[in-house]
This record gives sequence, structure tokens and C-alpha cells, in this order.
Amino acid sequence: MQQSAQLSRKHDETRFVDSENGTIRASPTYLQRRRKDRIVQVALVAGALILLLGLWQAIVWLGQYPSYILPSPARVYERFLSLLASEQLWMHVSVTLSEIFAGLALGLIVAFIMGYAVAKSRTLERILSPYIIASQAIPIVALAPLLVIWFGFGRFSKVLVCALVVFFPILVNTVVGLRSVERDWRDLMRSLEANRWQMFTKLELPAALPVLFGGLKVGVTLSVIGAVVREFVGADRGLGFLVNLGQGLLDTPLMFVAIFLLIVIALGLYGLLSLIEGWMLNWRS
Repeated sequence: MQQSAQLSRKHDETRFVDSENGTIRASPTYLQRRRKDRIVQVALVAGALILLLGLWQAIVWLGQYPSYILPSPARVYERFLSLLASEQLWMHVSVTLSEIFAGLALGLIVAFIMGYAVAKSRTLERILSPYIIASQAIPIVALAPLLVIWFGFGRFSKVLVCALVVFFPILVNTVVGLRSVERDWRDLMRSLEANRWQMFTKLELPAALPVLFGGLKVGVTLSVIGAVVREFVGADRGLGFLVNLGQGLLDTPLMFVAIFLLIVIALGLYGLLSLIEGWMLNWRS
């Protein structure tokens, strides 16, 4: 009876509760609180968006700005619908998305492999650190034209710019995550005669995932910047190309449409990565 009372109190107060069959599940009270928090969060975000649009419209109305200086939200929406009807918008979005995904994948693979090597060798860290830091001191805007000269105007130079942008944060977080594994855990794995592969898959990688996902979240947002920077240098398609086109034609609504789509892409990728993080790190709860 006493144990049942304790479980009942846990059921009301804590996130997880032991059920009768010995499993662990989420407390209904906790789940209800989480749903309310999500509803409140969505309402706050929607309210802030409405307030921002209203302020934007008020500035345009009070300042009597022409559309080539500051278009109204309605004018931007009309331009979006016209692009959508022309069936060219999805082509530009798909081109930018393909560059982002390819650059993110390339940067992740290279950064993780190099980060693992640096985390395991202090000597290698001393050798490579000055060059890695120096590579980040070069503005990507200045480097992109050189990459175009070396690799041409094709897709590879665009992917390479994205990869270079996401490389550093993922590399640093990989090193930090792998080195954050507690020594006692390593000693335990050695006492169990775990080989190098088992040490990596069973201990190092799971322990480093929270920090690694932090670097990935930064890299996802930076990859959008990398794709646009490369399209600024020279491209005939993509959202960066639309921004350049709108600038040349003084079509400011077109520029706003492209910018807002880039924001949506960044938010969507960040949210998707957060969902993957929650699924992969569910065991930590």
C-alpha cells in the first residue's frame, strides 16, 4: 500500500511513473502540462507575428513609402502568389534546398571525421588548429569568388561554400562532445573488454550526440547563408538569384519573398533537426 501511494504521488508530480508491469511511461499530468505549454507557445508566436505585420503595415502607411523602398505585407503576398502561379518558384526553392542538403552532408561528414581524429590526438590538434582557425578568419564572401574561379559556376562550388560554412561549428562541437565523455565510463568499457568500435558506438557517440546536435543546429542555419552567398556570386537559379534579380530590377517585393522563403527554410530545417534530436536522445529521459 505504501509503495502504491508513492507511485501515485510520482504519477502526479514527476514526468515518468512506474506502471504495474514495471515499464516506464510518461505521466498523464506531465503530458497535459506539455500540451498546454505548446498551445501557449504557438499562441505567443502567432501573436508576435501578427503584431510584427501590423507594425510593418503601419510604417508603410504612415511613411507613404513606394513599393520599391518598402512594400506592404499585402504587396509582398501578391508577389508571392504571382511567382507561385508562374511555376518557377518551386524550381528556385528546390535548387537552393539541394545545395543546402548537399553542403550540410559534405560538411558534416568531413567535420565529424576530422573532429574524431583531433579529439583522439593532441598532437594532431596542435598541428591543425592554426589552419582550421585561419580558415574561419577568411570571410566566405571573399572566398566564394575564388571557388568559382577554381571549380567553375557549377553545382560543386555552391555545395563547397555551404560545406565550408558549416564545417567549423560541427568540428568544434564534435571535439567537445567526444572529450566530454567521463573517464569512469571509459574505464568501465575497458574493463568489459570493449574494442575501439564498441567504445565508439556504445559510449562515445551516444555521449557526444547532445553537443553534436548543438553544432548541427548552428550548421543548418549557416548552410542557408552559404547557399545564398554562392548564388550571389553567380547563378541563374535559386533564391539568392531571386534576391539579386529583385535588386537589379528594383523589385523589392521579389526580394522580400525570397528572404522570407529563406527564413522559412531555415526554421523548417531547424525544427526537423530538433525532432530528430528528440527522437535520438529520448533515452536520456
